[in-house]
Amino acid sequence: MGTQLNDILPFINDEFAKLILTLFRLIAIGGLGYWLWNTLKKQDALLLSWALSLIFAGALGNIIDSVFYGVIFTDSYRTIATLFPEQGYAPLFFGHVVDMLQFPLVEWDWPEWVPFVGGDHFLFFQYIFNIADVAISTGVGILIVFNKKIFSKLEQSDESLEE
Repeated sequence: MGTQLNDILPFINDEFAKLILTLFRLIAIGGLGYWLWNTLKKQDALLLSWALSLIFAGALGNIIDSVFYGVIFTDSYRTIATLFPEQGYAPLFFGHVVDMLQFPLVEWDWPEWVPFVGGDHFLFFQYIFNIADVAISTGVGILIVFNKKIFSKLEQSDESLEE
């Protein structure tokens, strides 16, 4: 499990922190959706449309998980979840993000004679990642790497509208 709001603000309980996060996500995706809609309507920079689409899709995926999955699935920790049980694992707005992948490709124990890591267990690509977060990170990466190209086109189109 990742960092939670109550890790930063310890006086907030788990349920209230989860509700605040979900409500923030809903507000953020509303603003993001509006920005994406305007970008598509104005036919602004194609890279901006791609970046915003990836961020929007990832955010929407996380919202669907956190709002609905607790109601429509049973808990899936170390088992296969059941769809549409009589009672889910969490109430509405309190579900967990579940679209996680892990690809442990190679695994071994280091020989004792290797300096610093001798005797340690090694698992290549041990990290678990979230598909929605990959989409968000890719979209933000596009905005960061290509910001001059994207936003200079926006400035040029705004200047031509003013003339």
